[in-house]
Amino acid sequence: MSVKFERKECYDINDLIEIVSLLRQPDGCPWDREQTHSSIKKNFIEETYEVIEAINKQDDNLLCEELGDILLQVALHSQMEAEKGSFNFNDVADGICKKLIIRHPHVFGDLSAENSDEALLNWDAIKLKTKGQKNQTESMLSVPRELPALMRAQKIQSKASKVGFDWSSADGAFEKLTEEINELKIALAKSNKKEIEEEFGDLLFSAVNISRFIKCDSEEALTFATDKFISRFKLVEEMARESGADMKSMSISELDKFWDKAKEILSN
Repeated sequence: MSVKFERKECYDINDLIEIVSLLRQPDGCPWDREQTHSSIKKNFIEETYEVIEAINKQDDNLLCEELGDILLQVALHSQMEAEKGSFNFNDVADGICKKLIIRHPHVFGDLSAENSDEALLNWDAIKLKTKGQKNQTESMLSVPRELPALMRAQKIQSKASKVGFDWSSADGAFEKLTEEINELKIALAKSNKKEIEEEFGDLLFSAVNISRFIKCDSEEALTFATDKFISRFKLVEEMARESGADMKSMSISELDKFWDKAKEILSN
C-alpha cells in the first residue's frame, strides 16, 4: 500500500522534507527506516566528492543532481533528529542564517570590508568569539580530524601563521623539508617502524608547509600529480605491450626509457 502523497510537476524543499519523513515512517521504506547518523555518514562523504567531481567536470546538470544528493543527506540527518525531538530541518536553516548574518557585519552591520582579506579577518575574529575559543590552539582543535590529512595539515598551518608562528619566507620551509628528509633517512637506517612513520609524517607535513608559500592547494596538487602518473603509466603500459615486452620482466632502466618517452609525448 502506497503512502498518501500529492504528486507535482515541480517540488520544493518542503516537499523534500515531507518525502524523507514519509520514507522514515513505519509504512515507508525499510532501508530508510533502519538508517542512523553513523550508518550513512560515509554516504555524506561520497556525495560530497561527487559534487567536487561535477564541479571539476564543469557539468551543470550533474552538479544540480549531486547537490540534490547532498541536500537529501541534510534532510535525512535532520529528520532523524526531528523524530527524537531535538531539532529539525528548519532549525538547521535558522542556525546557518543567523551564523551568516553574525559573521558578515560588513554586510548586515556597521563594520567595513574593502576586500576579501578584510572580510575573512572579520569572519575569523567573530568565529573565535562566538565559539568561545580563547586562543589559536582551541581554533586548531576545532578543525575536524576526519578531514583529508593534507587538507587538515594546511588548515592547521594557516591558523598557526595567523599568530606569527611561521617562516618569514619559503626558504625556511624548504630547509625544513631537507631536514625532515635527512631525519627519515636516519630512521630508515635504524629500521625502527614507529620512528619511520613519525619522520615520514613530518616530511609530508613540511611538504604541505611549502604549498602555502607557493600559493598551492596541497590536496589538489596531489590529485593532479596522481592523474598525471596514471596518464603516463597508461602510455608506458601501451608501449610495453606494443614492443611485445612483459613489464614484470623488464628492468627499471628499460621502463624508465618508456617513462621518459611518455613524458615527452604528453608534454607536446
